[in-house]
This record gives sequence, C-alpha cells and structure tokens, in this order.
Amino acid sequence: MLARLAINIVREYERLVVFRLGRALGARGPGLVILIPFVDRGLRVDLREVFFDVDPQTCITKDNAPLSIDFLVYMKVINALSSVLEVEDFRGASRGIAITTLRALVGDMILDDVLARRDQLNELLQGKLDEVTNRWGIKVTAVEIREIIPPREIQDAMSRQMSAERHRRATVTEADGKREAAVKVAEGERQARVLQAQGQREAEILEAEGQRQAQILRAEGFALGLGKVYEVARGIDSKTMSLEYLSALKHLGESEATKFVVPLEFTSLIRPLLDHTRNAGQD
Repeated sequence: MLARLAINIVREYERLVVFRLGRALGARGPGLVILIPFVDRGLRVDLREVFFDVDPQTCITKDNAPLSIDFLVYMKVINALSSVLEVEDFRGASRGIAITTLRALVGDMILDDVLARRDQLNELLQGKLDEVTNRWGIKVTAVEIREIIPPREIQDAMSRQMSAERHRRATVTEADGKREAAVKVAEGERQARVLQAQGQREAEILEAEGQRQAQILRAEGFALGLGKVYEVARGIDSKTMSLEYLSALKHLGESEATKFVVPLEFTSLIRPLLDHTRNAGQD
C-alpha cells in the first residue's frame, strides 16, 4: 500500500505537481516520480489541448440589436504549477471571462460588422482571453464562433434585403448584357460599313485602273495608226498628191456648190503636173 502511494508513473502528456507538507515543490515528470507517503502529495495536470462549449449568450450590439451567440474555446496548460496555484478551476474561470469578453466586444460593434467580420471577432476574443489566462499558465489556442442568431424580425429584414440585392444584381447583369450586345451590334455594323467602304474603294480603283489601261491602249493604237499613216505618206510623191488634189476638185465640181475655195498651195502642187504636160507636148 505504501509502495503504491510512493511510486507514480507520469505519462508524457501529464505533469505531477508535488506538495510536501503543503509547500509546492514544483512539477515532476514525465516518467517515474517517487513521493514520500503521508508527506508528499501529488496533483496530476493534463497538458493536452482541451475545449469547452459556451452556451448561446444574448449580446446587444452597438446599434441595439440583440444577438444569440455560441462559440468554442480551445486551450491548453503550458505551466502546470501556475494552473494549480493561481486558479482553482481554470476551465470555469475561462468560461466566465469568455462570456464577459464576448459581450464587451459585441457591444462595441454594429450588427452588420458582427455578421460580416466573424473571423476578426474570433481573433479579438482569443487575444482578450489569452491576456487574462496567461497569468494562470493557460494558453488559449483558438476561439471559434459557431452560430450567430439575430431576432426573427431582423432575419426577415435581412431576407428582404438579400432578395432586393439579388434583384439589383440581376438587373445590373441584364443591363450589362444588353449594353454589351448593343456594343457588339454597333461594332459589327461599323466593321460592315468599313468593309463595304473598302470594297467600294477597291472597286473604284480597279475601274479607274481599267479605264486608264483602256485609254493607254487607245492612245497606243492611235499612235500606231498615225505611225502607219506617216510611213505610207513618206512614200507618196508629188505627182500622186497632184492627182489626189485633182480628184478632190472633180468631186467639188460635181457638187451643187457655186463657190470654190482653191488653196494657195494648189499652184505649187499642180506645177509639176503642168511641167509634165509641157514635156509631154514637146515630145
């Protein structure tokens, strides 16, 4: 029996706070810890992380909106001796501090911030709790708000607000769709007009180019014709020209006209003919 009281096996996740005649000797473990029977007394402390659930608490926001909030607090012992000497029940004390701190924080926030900034509220609550529990050798590792329940009338108002917001977004989305469609239609019409103008310009350029080529070909044909006439005219002698003039005068004489215009050059043209006639008579 005495051996059972003297020998204590302390697990890895435990510490044994030893008191000798009421005086704290410190935390022992893990492993084998031997106590003096009836003189030493050991108190086991669990170092593992634990949590407790805070029942729904009614909190009043800065804009006088009542809310029902429940949350979880996670903590662990980091100093076994302080957790025994500084506080009688650290779980109960932490629960009370958590409730009062939550009400104080929510009282400084408006309803919309409490609903929208839950993560920030968790961090603030954890920081405030950790400041208090640190002197007890307790570390608050996390605070998680599970549910925030506003009053029924506020829930109805939020539902109506959500419905109106969704209707507004739908209207905005529809307007944006119509605007984008109108922009695309206008862009398509503009591109069609640009393509049409480009096609018309290219057609006019091709038509002008065709007319220019045709004029060039006609001018070249006319130039070739003049060249042929010039080449033929170079082989005609004065006698042939005189005969052509006489033939022309013959046609003029056969007409009904009573006046004739004889060019001055006609005398020089017919002189070879007269000389030829005179020479023929002499022969």
